[in-house]
Amino acid sequence: MPSALALQAGGDLARETYWQIGPVQKVLFYFLATLTILVAAIGVYRRFARYTRGTADWFDRLDDLPGRIASAAKIVATNETQFNRDLVGGLMHAFIMWGFLTLLIATTILFVDIDFYQVATGDSFWVGDFYLSYQLVTDALGLLFVVGLAVALWRRYVRRSDRLWGKHTDWEDAFLVWSLFLLGLGGFLLEGLRILGQGPESVSFVGTAVALALASLGLDASSAAAVYPLAWWSHALLAFLFIAAIPYAKPFHMISSFANVVTRDEQAGVRLPGVPSDLDATNAESIDDFSWRELLDQDACTKCGRCSAVCPAKASGRPLDPRDVILDLKAYRQSVEAGGETKPIIADGGGVIDTETMESCMACMACMDACPVEIEHLKSFTRLNRQQVDQGDVRPEIQDVFQNVMQKGNTFGDPPSDRGDWTEELGFEVADAREESVSVGILYEDEVYDGNDVRRIGEEFLFVEQAGTLVDSFRECDYGTIVCTDPHSYNTFKNEYPEVDFEAFADDPMMEFAVEGYWNRDGDVEVYHWTQAVEELVGVDALGLGGDELDYTVTYHDPCHLGRFNDEYEAPRELVRATGCDLREMPRNRANSFCCGGGGGGLWMDFDEEPKPSEERLREALEDTDAGAAVEKFVVACPMCMTMYEDGRKTGGFEEDIEIVDVAELVVEALEVNGAPVATAGDAGTDAAPADD
Repeated sequence: MPSALALQAGGDLARETYWQIGPVQKVLFYFLATLTILVAAIGVYRRFARYTRGTADWFDRLDDLPGRIASAAKIVATNETQFNRDLVGGLMHAFIMWGFLTLLIATTILFVDIDFYQVATGDSFWVGDFYLSYQLVTDALGLLFVVGLAVALWRRYVRRSDRLWGKHTDWEDAFLVWSLFLLGLGGFLLEGLRILGQGPESVSFVGTAVALALASLGLDASSAAAVYPLAWWSHALLAFLFIAAIPYAKPFHMISSFANVVTRDEQAGVRLPGVPSDLDATNAESIDDFSWRELLDQDACTKCGRCSAVCPAKASGRPLDPRDVILDLKAYRQSVEAGGETKPIIADGGGVIDTETMESCMACMACMDACPVEIEHLKSFTRLNRQQVDQGDVRPEIQDVFQNVMQKGNTFGDPPSDRGDWTEELGFEVADAREESVSVGILYEDEVYDGNDVRRIGEEFLFVEQAGTLVDSFRECDYGTIVCTDPHSYNTFKNEYPEVDFEAFADDPMMEFAVEGYWNRDGDVEVYHWTQAVEELVGVDALGLGGDELDYTVTYHDPCHLGRFNDEYEAPRELVRATGCDLREMPRNRANSFCCGGGGGGLWMDFDEEPKPSEERLREALEDTDAGAAVEKFVVACPMCMTMYEDGRKTGGFEEDIEIVDVAELVVEALEVNGAPVATAGDAGTDAAPADD
């Protein structure tokens, strides 16, 4: 029987590759391998061919393709998104991925050596130090591979993590994890049998341990040689089955997820795709309305449930699970492609997605932030909302909001002439930016609602009308900067208005504006949230704050549209610290902040939910921060958040425990303590838009 560590020409160490596998078995192996690769290749081709039948995407996702691939490779290689909020899950996935890639590379090396290099040269490079290094690395990474899969099995079947189970959990999930686990164990079993039958191998520490374990069970060299072919074929057939199943089952996420990361939009959700100006265009009447990228999103979902775990709507008992919406669409698409019955994509009962499900979405983007494979939930959700609006399937209170905006230019239905009334409480006159070039001014009655939230509810044309009306007013003014009191306005002015081709709607009689082309496409007009502007003043000591004026213990809530949407976390915190307040962070802060519940139209709708997102957030402030009940003030930087948390403070029974304040209120109080003259104004509400400079 040949030795495992045979001496090749030149005295190099190596081992026999096909031990106990005869010529006929080799031919059969290569035949099955070729068939497997052919089946997998056809499946992959059909998958990607299906994407080409999706509609065009609004944004260019293939520009600078080499750079995109390099960036995606870095994200995947480092597993950086997998560690978000889940250290154990990140390590588990890193072990599995790097172990799998190492074993794949190892198999490829053998393939190249045996079927190309040896055929061409009659020699082998899989010898000596290279062979020993190969064995050491594959043993080490193979062990991590098995450990990672063991953790995955423990989390799924022993601990039964809630987010790993759902309505779409099926055989594919079990097949993926169990087949990989058995492949990892089978590889080490083969190595142990070979070492037991051929002799010891110094660097194969896992294989040696397996060989010793087998020997302790009574196996000797001859029995190992007899068992080896059966174990080898079992391992090979399972590997063939796994490879052939890749494009037809959950393992396809190894390809689709990488493609999803490559084609990601860095501003997805922050800016939404527009709609054609053609009134005959449909949003989601059928699955064929979805773009190729949205179809890829559906296939990239690994059912990990990270989006479900962070969704404030789901946590509040609303009928929304972001994962299920994506997977419901996928399941329906596959059913239709297989000849199944068609039905409405979204409907109040009987549709693929129920209307109340999409009404529940707060457009907070927590699902997208948590997703490790860059699924753009909000893009598909907005498409569904637009279809819902087109069908007239919206709540009466939302219809009232639409009417108010169309008739009065604001969500409250107040007369436009009242827009500037808040300035009457000031001790000075606020300039009219339409009439004079000044350092600070406002638009008075020409300031209309920015349209951010009605767009996310699905009323795209009303958003365009509001945007065009405001841009018309902007162009009548001499200014260089827009300062917003509302993070929602800040986001839409900064990221969405520059994407609107107003000229495409010029012939629409409903669009009463004269804008041609784009506005601020080159970023000539700077857009600030007010905390950013005031932080600059504090930075140059223009306000004279000493940093010791107030001594409250406070916590700060990151608004979704300022923080998660636009990565502005420090400006509000710097202002709070500048007043002298003791700022204590909540466990969920910055990108992991928990929505107030007002976004996506939530401000205007009542839901049967327990607890309300605002109530849960206030409980967290008082119970989970390190200061606990000593927190005196809950600080916000968004008028919508102010409204929602004042409501949650009452309904949750927190009126005696904590006060809701805006960052501006702390700054004003600190200035008053300093003796500085301060002019205050009443709350301008959620429609409060820019002061123009």
